[in-house]
Amino acid sequence: MANTTHEAAETATEAVGHAAEAAGHAAESAGMPQLDFATFPNQIFWLVVALIVIYFILSRIALPRIGGILADRQGTITNDIAAAEELKLKAEEAEKAYNQALVDARAEANKIIAEARAAIQEDLDAATAKADAEIAAKAAESAKRIEEIRAHAVENVAEVAKSAAAEIVAAFGGKADASAVTAAVDTRLKG
Repeated sequence: MANTTHEAAETATEAVGHAAEAAGHAAESAGMPQLDFATFPNQIFWLVVALIVIYFILSRIALPRIGGILADRQGTITNDIAAAEELKLKAEEAEKAYNQALVDARAEANKIIAEARAAIQEDLDAATAKADAEIAAKAAESAKRIEEIRAHAVENVAEVAKSAAAEIVAAFGGKADASAVTAAVDTRLKG
């Protein structure tokens, strides 16, 4: 049994020794492993390898794609600017054509108005001439009728004067000679 106790004590001592050794290692490696100077050459090697791999990935794959995208965008922007300039020129031409069409339409409208005024003036002049001719014809007809009325009035006055003179002479007790009464009335009417 003593042997067993002794073996047990040795095992316990070894366990305590291993625990102390583990605690010592734990105390030594309690800091960050990246800052352990013993691992610096290994870390520097893998850092250089990682940077070289990243450089080749970026330079061979990512940067050409980004450059292509940037070139495509620049090309698109340049094409859009050129298209916008072209559309601007077309819009300016369309505006000039619109303004010219507007000027032409106004000129045409003024021409139509002038023609309409001329046609209306011609119709007015023709209507005025026709009215003047009708008025002149009616005035001539009226003048002719007035002359006829005057002539009849003079004849009627002469007849009335002759009959009145014959009656006046008869009222005074004389006999009137028709030729003498006619001569006396004609002389008096003339002047």
